[in-house]
Amino acid sequence: MHPALDFLNRPGRILAMIHVGALPGTPQYAGSLAAILERAAAEAAVYRAAGVDALLVENMHDVPYLNRTVGPEITAAMTVAAQAAARAGGLPTGVQILAGANREALAAALAAGCAFIRAEGFVFGHIADEGYIDACAGELLRYRRAIGAEAVAILADVKKKHSSHAVTADVDIVETARAAEFFAADGVIVTGVATARETNPEELAAVRGAVGVPVLVGSGVTEANVDRYLPHAHGLIVGSHFKADGRWDRPVNADRVRRFMDRVRALRERGR
Repeated sequence: MHPALDFLNRPGRILAMIHVGALPGTPQYAGSLAAILERAAAEAAVYRAAGVDALLVENMHDVPYLNRTVGPEITAAMTVAAQAAARAGGLPTGVQILAGANREALAAALAAGCAFIRAEGFVFGHIADEGYIDACAGELLRYRRAIGAEAVAILADVKKKHSSHAVTADVDIVETARAAEFFAADGVIVTGVATARETNPEELAAVRGAVGVPVLVGSGVTEANVDRYLPHAHGLIVGSHFKADGRWDRPVNADRVRRFMDRVRALRERGR
């Protein structure tokens, strides 16, 4: 296991999403980067107090997303946002920059002192909302070496949500995960078809049995279904469920986070 992923050494670790506000230059930017950083730090503190295990900072409010590239203003903003969250949370922190801007995420993670990135389009190719996204593993790992970022782990989505995989319909999710492992991903992420949609437990089990790297659940985890995933994945990425009314675009709700983590602790205790 990559050293940056040591927090996944026990099953069912919880990674909480911080969806930073729309960043400078994007259509919904509200004009205050300082306010965005303040909210990211505040949400990180809520997560820390509730006992989550790691954080993942993402620019999901930057809709509509660019395909594979973002401007330097986004990379810079995500760097300071990730740093603010990591400092306030005191937890292993990751970066994802949409859509598929994995090199930029890696650069931001390195500069911010973060532990990992979440990368889409790592192996094979797919059609996303933004258009065709091609594989990037060879380029990304060479870039990681070139900038001296080997300490930053790469968690790769396989058969990613919000995407059509018809072009690789003859390659199932298990073979996709095996390809990601062969191409040196440090972990793989299995999702449902869209944000907040449940991940298929059978697909999760099949991938977990096929690869030797950490396997994470990337969507649809709630207090009601967490018992279906907790013993069977190294990590659970939770975003929408932690927000007011269970909507990803709402603020983090501390009561929802506390109730969820109380449930997780009870399940962990039962599983001992």
